[in-house]
Amino acid sequence: MNRIRIALLCTIVCSITVVSCEMGRMHSPAYRSVSVVPRSVTPTPHQTAPPTVGEDITHNTETYDYIVENEFVDAMNTPLSTFSIDVDAAAYSNFRRFINSGTLPPKDAVRIEEFVNYFDYDYPHPTDEHPFSITTELGECPWNPNNQLVHVGLQGKKMSAEDLPPSNLVFLLDVSGSMQAYNKLPLLKSAFKLLVNQLNENDRVSIVVYAGASGTVLPPTPGNNKQKILEAINQLEAGGSTAGASGIKLAYKTAQQHFMPNGNNRVILATDGDFNVGVSSDGALVRLIEEKRESGVYLTVLGFGMGNYKDSKMEKLADKGNGNYAYIDNIAEAKKVLVTEMGGTLHTIAKDVKIQVEFNPAQVKSYRLIGYENRLLNKEDFNDDTKDAGELGMGHSVTALYEIVPANSTSETAPVDALKYQSSKLTKTAKQSNDVMTIKFRYKPPTSDVSQLIVNTLHNNSKSIESTSEDYKFSAAVAEFCLLLRDSKFKGKASYQQVLQLANTGKGHDLNGYRAEFIRLVNASESLLLAQVKKD
Repeated sequence: MNRIRIALLCTIVCSITVVSCEMGRMHSPAYRSVSVVPRSVTPTPHQTAPPTVGEDITHNTETYDYIVENEFVDAMNTPLSTFSIDVDAAAYSNFRRFINSGTLPPKDAVRIEEFVNYFDYDYPHPTDEHPFSITTELGECPWNPNNQLVHVGLQGKKMSAEDLPPSNLVFLLDVSGSMQAYNKLPLLKSAFKLLVNQLNENDRVSIVVYAGASGTVLPPTPGNNKQKILEAINQLEAGGSTAGASGIKLAYKTAQQHFMPNGNNRVILATDGDFNVGVSSDGALVRLIEEKRESGVYLTVLGFGMGNYKDSKMEKLADKGNGNYAYIDNIAEAKKVLVTEMGGTLHTIAKDVKIQVEFNPAQVKSYRLIGYENRLLNKEDFNDDTKDAGELGMGHSVTALYEIVPANSTSETAPVDALKYQSSKLTKTAKQSNDVMTIKFRYKPPTSDVSQLIVNTLHNNSKSIESTSEDYKFSAAVAEFCLLLRDSKFKGKASYQQVLQLANTGKGHDLNGYRAEFIRLVNASESLLLAQVKKD
């Protein structure tokens, strides 16, 4: 009888032990997901894989800044429009992640200029002393045929790999616990391996990591010592909280200690942006970055992951840190940013690039800058060389679009009371001119604090949409699609059918397949929207 009691007691103890162990595993960081999705299906390079173990898909804390769309502005009373260029493309690849995951993006995740600037355009390369060429085109506005669309394009000069200056790169890598998911640290490591393979003996790489604290895991190492650099990357593991500010300080300190006077000095920050230890507010981090940019060290921000992604924070850091911002949703995007477009991502050819447009009220009744809402500048900022603006990378292109209401239009605009102390009258020159606008550009060479000026004029030779260039059609299709995604009050007669027609006729010689992928994503977005409407 005693033997039976002992055997029964042993069975109970063993059962309790097994349950306790299983419960402990379920509460460990690797088992926080509410469901485990089988990983038997491997995503294609441009698709997003299903959620994996360690990824909480039910608690979304992603943040995006609220976008107040630019309004139409009266050309007589306010003829000047001033803004900073933007070469970021993070919003587009982030949108692709949403669509490939089966959901539409939040409206505030759709920054139109970043969608438009994701793509290459066939602009002529610069042939004079300036580091970029300028292309302008005027045509019919697809979503409002009574209006016109102005297309402005900049194309940065390209350099061969042999002519690139040496790089002093500091990889600032987030290895906190929030980076455990498959599309965070594992993808980050694969992405940086691609970049390392592009470096040579003249380049130097340091690696700084941060979690609960920050530290250096690789001192400055020649770019041709790839085994040592790759071993340091391979050993990275995720865990702990996120002390991002201390990592930023250490990374900039490292870059400054090994500064190359005639080289490319840059911190590459890779993170999901979820800082939670030390300085973490957007304002405090922006002030920190603004202070550090005075050192001559540039900043590239690479975003990873989903669920807790802090887009608003990272976009501000790149904007204020003389840098650029990309979102890496798959290995194909990593190759695009860090291999195919490495020169544009890492090598600045013009800094503080500003655009100021003066509209001729004799030709233009009102105008609206499409996108660039967080890049607007005061008119006085254009000639002020102390004001920060965007950077243009080697081989990068920048595109800006204005929708304009012609002066002879019968459409009504919001009334403005007459001025009491001054009057606005058209000059004889304005009335006799065929100019739609004069476009001025200011930029500084990377090592100078004095800007240079370029002036360009656009004449009123508007084309029908059929007669416009392929680049015009495609950029218009992208902008129109964004108006639909945002359900913009300015979308006019925009439609998915028209977007697809414009995109297909403007696809051109799509060497890398990016434009074809856009067409696929437009079709997928329309299907998701229809499903959502049907469900509602």
